[in-house]
Amino acid sequence: MPEKSLAHMQREVDAYISQFKEGYFSPLAMLARMSEEVGELAREVNHKYGPKPKKPDEADNSIELELGDILFITICFANSLGIDLTQAHDAVMHKFQTRDADRWTKKDTDQV
Repeated sequence: MPEKSLAHMQREVDAYISQFKEGYFSPLAMLARMSEEVGELAREVNHKYGPKPKKPDEADNSIELELGDILFITICFANSLGIDLTQAHDAVMHKFQTRDADRWTKKDTDQV
Protein backbone atom coordinates (compact mmCIF):
# COMPACT_ATOMS: atom_id res chain seq x y z
CA MET A 1 0.00 0.00 0.00
CA PRO A 2 1.53 3.36 -0.99
CA GLU A 3 2.22 5.98 1.66
CA LYS A 4 -0.36 8.73 2.06
CA SER A 5 0.49 12.33 2.79
CA LEU A 6 -1.30 14.26 5.52
CA ALA A 7 -2.92 16.34 2.78
CA HIS A 8 -4.23 13.18 1.12
CA MET A 9 -5.60 11.89 4.43
CA GLN A 10 -7.29 15.23 5.09
CA ARG A 11 -8.96 15.11 1.66
CA GLU A 12 -9.96 11.47 2.15
CA VAL A 13 -11.59 12.18 5.53
CA ASP A 14 -13.30 15.28 4.13
CA ALA A 15 -14.76 13.28 1.24
CA TYR A 16 -16.07 10.71 3.73
CA ILE A 17 -17.60 13.28 6.10
CA SER A 18 -19.00 15.38 3.24
CA GLN A 19 -21.38 12.60 2.20
CA PHE A 20 -23.41 13.11 5.41
CA LYS A 21 -25.83 15.98 6.05
CA GLU A 22 -24.58 16.29 9.61
CA GLY A 23 -21.04 17.08 8.49
CA TYR A 24 -18.36 17.66 11.10
CA PHE A 25 -19.26 17.79 14.78
CA SER A 26 -18.72 21.02 16.70
CA PRO A 27 -15.24 21.65 18.12
CA LEU A 28 -16.44 20.88 21.66
CA ALA A 29 -18.06 17.62 20.54
CA MET A 30 -14.87 16.65 18.71
CA LEU A 31 -12.75 17.43 21.76
CA ALA A 32 -15.03 15.18 23.82
CA ARG A 33 -14.73 12.47 21.19
CA MET A 34 -10.95 12.84 21.12
CA SER A 35 -10.87 12.51 24.91
CA GLU A 36 -12.91 9.30 24.65
CA GLU A 37 -10.52 7.89 22.06
CA VAL A 38 -7.44 8.78 24.13
CA GLY A 39 -9.08 7.01 27.08
CA GLU A 40 -9.59 3.90 24.94
CA LEU A 41 -5.92 4.04 23.90
CA ALA A 42 -4.89 4.36 27.55
CA ARG A 43 -6.96 1.31 28.40
CA GLU A 44 -5.32 -0.75 25.65
CA VAL A 45 -1.82 0.37 26.67
CA ASN A 46 -2.60 -0.48 30.29
CA HIS A 47 -3.79 -3.95 29.26
CA LYS A 48 -0.69 -4.60 27.17
CA TYR A 49 2.05 -2.92 29.21
CA GLY A 50 0.50 -2.26 32.60
CA PRO A 51 -0.72 -4.36 35.49
CA LYS A 52 -4.37 -4.57 34.38
CA PRO A 53 -5.20 -7.65 32.26
CA LYS A 54 -8.34 -7.73 30.15
CA LYS A 55 -11.45 -9.47 31.41
CA PRO A 56 -12.28 -12.64 29.46
CA ASP A 57 -15.36 -11.01 27.90
CA GLU A 58 -13.65 -7.73 26.87
CA ALA A 59 -13.31 -6.87 23.18
CA ASP A 60 -9.93 -7.46 21.60
CA ASN A 61 -9.11 -3.92 20.46
CA SER A 62 -5.60 -2.95 19.52
CA ILE A 63 -3.29 -0.03 20.13
CA GLU A 64 -3.00 0.34 16.35
CA LEU A 65 -6.78 0.74 15.92
CA GLU A 66 -7.03 3.16 18.83
CA LEU A 67 -4.24 5.29 17.35
CA GLY A 68 -6.11 5.16 14.03
CA ASP A 69 -9.25 6.45 15.77
CA ILE A 70 -7.24 9.30 17.30
CA LEU A 71 -5.73 10.14 13.91
CA PHE A 72 -9.19 10.17 12.30
CA ILE A 73 -10.69 12.50 14.91
CA THR A 74 -7.59 14.72 14.77
CA ILE A 75 -8.03 15.03 11.00
CA CYS A 76 -11.75 15.75 11.44
CA PHE A 77 -10.93 18.42 14.02
CA ALA A 78 -8.35 20.05 11.74
CA ASN A 79 -10.61 19.90 8.69
CA SER A 80 -13.53 21.47 10.54
CA LEU A 81 -11.33 24.39 11.58
CA GLY A 82 -9.58 24.76 8.21
CA ILE A 83 -6.18 23.72 9.61
CA ASP A 84 -3.60 22.26 7.23
CA LEU A 85 -1.99 19.48 9.26
CA THR A 86 1.14 19.48 7.09
CA GLN A 87 1.73 23.13 7.95
CA ALA A 88 0.92 22.44 11.61
CA HIS A 89 3.40 19.54 11.63
CA ASP A 90 6.10 21.68 10.00
CA ALA A 91 5.59 24.43 12.60
CA VAL A 92 5.80 21.96 15.47
CA MET A 93 8.93 20.32 14.07
CA HIS A 94 10.55 23.75 13.69
CA LYS A 95 9.65 24.52 17.31
CA PHE A 96 11.19 21.27 18.56
CA GLN A 97 14.28 21.59 16.37
CA THR A 98 15.00 25.10 17.64
CA ARG A 99 13.66 25.28 21.19
CA ASP A 100 14.71 21.75 22.13
CA ALA A 101 17.79 21.46 19.92
CA ASP A 102 20.11 20.78 22.88
CA ARG A 103 17.59 19.39 25.36
CA TRP A 104 18.19 15.68 24.77
CA THR A 105 21.37 13.63 24.48
CA LYS A 106 22.00 12.89 20.81
CA LYS A 107 23.05 9.46 19.67
CA ASP A 108 26.66 9.13 18.66
CA THR A 109 26.46 8.87 14.87
CA ASP A 110 30.19 8.14 14.50
CA GLN A 111 29.83 4.59 15.81
CA VAL A 112 29.34 1.78 13.31
